[in-house]
Amino acid sequence: MTAEAMSDPEGEITRLLHRWQEGDSTSLDTLLPEVWAELRRIAAHELRANAGHETLQPTALINDVFVRLLGASQLNIHDRKHLFTTAAKLMRQILIDRARAQLREKRGGGQWQRADFVEAMALPIDAQTELPALDQALDALAQLDPRIAHIVELRYFVGLEVSEVARLLEIDERTVYRDWAFARAWLRKRMEA
Repeated sequence: MTAEAMSDPEGEITRLLHRWQEGDSTSLDTLLPEVWAELRRIAAHELRANAGHETLQPTALINDVFVRLLGASQLNIHDRKHLFTTAAKLMRQILIDRARAQLREKRGGGQWQRADFVEAMALPIDAQTELPALDQALDALAQLDPRIAHIVELRYFVGLEVSEVARLLEIDERTVYRDWAFARAWLRKRMEA
């Protein structure tokens, strides 16, 4: 995804989001076609990067995201960028919930692992690492430094390149590289503990 795709220069997506949050259900009908292709790309990326979800289609994952958004007691999405990052976080949580459910099953429980995540991030974490533990580590990283955790989300979950993350967050590329290196080292140490 390009940083331009994350922006909303005309503000139309932002206006539709605000109208939807204010209770105008018809604005959702207008909003969905505007953002569907990008949400589907993010969902497809998530599913490719997460082995063990072969039965889940991108459309179903997007539908689950909107079920959670619609079920939220209070929805506070500021703009297009916030919508996509929120959707990516929700997709991650949905996949984590599915992984936890698989771990609870008698047959095949514990078989699903998140080796693809480790490989995609080039993290020196054991391939047998379970997704819920990795999710806890990412949450702890967000407590330590929200910007670094946001960079991990944008790099991995949204699929942005370093230059795109830098433009989107309005920081220098060197800062993104430095934070990315820190995140990798910190997550490795956390997962080894």
